[in-house]
Amino acid sequence: MAMHTGDGELRAPHHLILEERASLSVSGVEEVERFDENTIIMSTAQGALVVREEGLHIEKLSLDGGDLKVEGLIDALSYEETRPRGSWFSRLLG
Repeated sequence: MAMHTGDGELRAPHHLILEERASLSVSGVEEVERFDENTIIMSTAQGALVVREEGLHIEKLSLDGGDLKVEGLIDALSYEETRPRGSWFSRLLG
């Protein structure tokens, strides 16, 4: 079910479920911008989310449904300030 924002936009609900620091499920994912075995950077309905962990493995990714499931040892979850759209590299330099 989509949620209304103050500016009239519709956004998908955004939820995080972390189980035993080993399994993370995220809903409201709009785009996975970058990932490797230690970091995932994604755009969500609530802003840019950075996941840091060891032994990263994306178990499931469905951008149509906005769902992501990650396995590994989760070290940190953090939201970054929303930036204008563009490639990850262009935002890094700009």
